[in-house]
Amino acid sequence: MARYERFYDPRVLSRIGRFEVRARMVVEGVITGLHKSPYHGQSVEFADHRQYVPGDDPRHIDWKVYGRSERFVIKKFEEETNLRAHILLDCSESMRFGFGDDRLTKYDYGGTLGASLAYLLHRQHDSVGVTLFDSDVRRKVPVSNSRASLRWIGQAMDETEPREKTGILGAMKKIADSIPLRGLVAIISDLFAPRDEIAASLQEFAMRRHDIIVFHVLDETELTFPFEGNTLFRGLEDYPEVTADPRSLREAYVEAFESYLGEVERVCSSMGIDYYRCRTAEPMEAAIIAVIASRSKARRM
Repeated sequence: MARYERFYDPRVLSRIGRFEVRARMVVEGVITGLHKSPYHGQSVEFADHRQYVPGDDPRHIDWKVYGRSERFVIKKFEEETNLRAHILLDCSESMRFGFGDDRLTKYDYGGTLGASLAYLLHRQHDSVGVTLFDSDVRRKVPVSNSRASLRWIGQAMDETEPREKTGILGAMKKIADSIPLRGLVAIISDLFAPRDEIAASLQEFAMRRHDIIVFHVLDETELTFPFEGNTLFRGLEDYPEVTADPRSLREAYVEAFESYLGEVERVCSSMGIDYYRCRTAEPMEAAIIAVIASRSKARRM
């Protein structure tokens, strides 16, 4: 098995394969629940060019431009049938955390969640791409519905090692500026950042009227702080090591963490953003099924 295939868990894919991800609002290229354009006229209209990158469909190369400049560029179209989905995966150092030998790290969990969502979107003939970020954009697989796109997505995730500090605001602004049309934006992150930066980062997409889903990935120990006896806590992202008795900290820690989680959820709600808390100890398909169930319910209302 190729290394990138580790993000495509057959058990997860078999459980979500019969479902469909629906857009919650009208975005360019899709009407809620239907793959049909809100625009009239030609079915596919030429929009612009962009640089060719591995994973792009070679059929969209503009050979006339290549003949003039010897540069490979891709024709960009406004497609009437496809939802354009952007999966943003946090690859900062804090995502390396995972407590216990039998538990996935937050990055592996988030990567598998993102790859599963990409598989589902691709299966329903939507266009999907992935951006990996920490304090900057580290890897990008362009939005595509080509057969090779899932392989490129898995390879990008596999070849990226979480090791840099989080800088969510700068990265989110850069990513938001690079998305020309409204679409579905799925953010997969532990949101290890100050609360005001989280709010400002989400606002970058909300003010552009994207359909936004936040998957907040957390390890069980971050929620319950179950440690006993003197414990050495090794810091990530330049935080120092600390030896402490967790029993004296547990109550204050849990209270502060729950306050933080509640505030993040309120920020998302105020912007009309779907928020899902994902625990790495729980089946990851549960988060995707929860999204689908929520959006199907909203459509019936």
